[in-house]
Amino acid sequence: MLIETRNVWRRYTLGGEIVTALADVSFGVKPGEFVAVVGPSGSGKSTLLNLIGLLDTPDEGTVLVDDVAAETLSDGQRTELRRDTIGFIFQDFYLIPTLTARENVALPQLFTESATERNERAVALLSQFGLGDRTEHTPSELSGGQQQRVAIARSLINDPAVVLADEPTGNLDQNTGKTILGEFERITDDGTSVVAVTHDRLVTDFADRVVELVDGRVGDSTKATQHVS
Repeated sequence: MLIETRNVWRRYTLGGEIVTALADVSFGVKPGEFVAVVGPSGSGKSTLLNLIGLLDTPDEGTVLVDDVAAETLSDGQRTELRRDTIGFIFQDFYLIPTLTARENVALPQLFTESATERNERAVALLSQFGLGDRTEHTPSELSGGQQQRVAIARSLINDPAVVLADEPTGNLDQNTGKTILGEFERITDDGTSVVAVTHDRLVTDFADRVVELVDGRVGDSTKATQHVS
């Protein structure tokens, strides 16, 4: 498994009460696999995404990334592993409005590559996603679908092994959503894994596997048999 949780528990204290967000969750993602995680609001989907993205730590259990147990790492080592292994796509894109598409995509490499190298890589990714003529446009000059493609390009700038997406089609119309999910299919064909937390049936139609979370526990897991065209 590329990313795996083993018997993970995560609890929070809210209003003086202990709330269990995840209860004994074991979950894994293989290289090149597209997994959709579904469930009602409050079922623990975002908590799971934060744990496998190394943004949070479990109260019990283990999170492994490429067979490395996250709890054995220092904060600095976790940051490096996250930077080198994981790409993030947020529901609201979180593009910096004063930066161009190229600058937004290149930003994660600001301290790791030369300006020439990161700009060349950013332009190549934008061109790959059909935005070669939009590299110098700011987010306000791009459509929602174009902004989402910039966000996807940014998530790939460090050649991650896995991309974690939070409601990747939540702000998009169906046609644009299909285009984005087609991009996910393409990067998984290249060996990059995708884990998408979603309420959108369209995402589950494109996924290789669908995992359901209910009240912080893993419920049904199904294998998708065909994709939407």
